[in-house]
Amino acid sequence: MANQDDSFIREVNEELRSDQMKSIWARFGGVIVAIAVLIVLGTIGKVGFDYWQDGASSKSGDAFLQALNLAKENKTDEALAALNTLEKDGYGAYPVLARLRAATLQAQKGETEAAAKAFSAIGKDSSVPAAIQEAARLRAAYLLVDTGGYDQVSAEVEQLATPQNNMRHSAREALGLAAYKSGDYAKAKTWFQQIVDDAQSPRNVTGRAQMLLDVIAASGKA
Repeated sequence: MANQDDSFIREVNEELRSDQMKSIWARFGGVIVAIAVLIVLGTIGKVGFDYWQDGASSKSGDAFLQALNLAKENKTDEALAALNTLEKDGYGAYPVLARLRAATLQAQKGETEAAAKAFSAIGKDSSVPAAIQEAARLRAAYLLVDTGGYDQVSAEVEQLATPQNNMRHSAREALGLAAYKSGDYAKAKTWFQQIVDDAQSPRNVTGRAQMLLDVIAASGKA
């Protein structure tokens, strides 16, 4: 009798659970399916995005290498066209690399003013990583030593000439050269002396600065 009672109770419990499940499904089945679909779609989307990302990056990398090869073959105009396209349509870091390489090619072609403007624009672009911005500013400054005035060079790199900046040595050299070229030997001496006095200045930069300090001293102009 006890066994029959236990069996009857189990059957009742199973029916109750079945009815509860039906009730729950009737109320929340649509939500459960929607959540499941979203999870599946999210997974597919993530995989698809990763695939697209890898493909886009690879395609941009190939395009960049092709542009570099054109430059090596002295097909400068074709290389610049390829780099300009990559700047507009490239993925990841390649648009910035394309801008830098294009500016370098302009400088090599003798288009110094255009190259300086291009580097300066990269240096002011807040979407570009800070280290690349600073490197571009320095490149612009060195070009402007030949084509611009001291104020133009200063606008590019004087903010980099502070003791805390890792690029201060090159920034000071560009400023010193610009001042020397403009005939402001006292200002040039100040910048070159800062290089010599900085124990962390690279040896080659220190050597050039000391040589120019010696020239200024010998001239008696400062």
